Amino acid sequence: MVRRNRSHGRNNALQKKPGYVRIIGGRWRGRRIAVPERPDLRPTPDRVRETLFNWLAPAIAGSRCLDLFAGTGALGLEAASRGARQVVLVESDREAAERLREAAAALAPEGCEVVQADALSWLRSTPRPFDIVFVDPPFRAGLMDAAVQALESGGWLAPGARIYLEAPAGGGVPALPAGWVLHRSGRAGAVGYHLALRPLAAGEGQR
Repeated sequence: MVRRNRSHGRNNALQKKPGYVRIIGGRWRGRRIAVPERPDLRPTPDRVRETLFNWLAPAIAGSRCLDLFAGTGALGLEAASRGARQVVLVESDREAAERLREAAAALAPEGCEVVQADALSWLRSTPRPFDIVFVDPPFRAGLMDAAVQALESGGWLAPGARIYLEAPAGGGVPALPAGWVLHRSGRAGAVGYHLALRPLAAGEGQR
């Protein structure tokens, strides 16, 4: 629910100021994070983040999270603010990665790791399983299908993992690997956002 009051209006103005995004919940609620002024950096809107983290509320505390194509870090740092135990943020842009390192050092030096790397190349490295993965690639780059397939085939997903997918609304739900289940879906303007589940396989245990 969007609360329309004077304080909320001021906070929205802060987020729209170039060079910053704002954490909207958890222990660092209201903290502004500096980001480079890049036309292709597109932070997930406040309203969408609020909905997403309501969906993730039962699973976020103590979780291991991967923010692939981290960009501004709005998703990964929000997860850390709300109680994720470990957050890895992967970003290819040097300046954006440096801003993420500064934010991580200030907020969660032991719980956040920033990796400057091409996301798909990084997914070819030795895997470690994550409970929650955020996949929000640049809309025009056409990287969504390759990313979700690499997550599934590369061993990056813990049993029962939750995978958030953000894509242009006009394209519908991104193609899901075999076995994944679409759990929730929404739309905010030109943004389509979706939460998929990777069900437990036989013999697997939930974290």
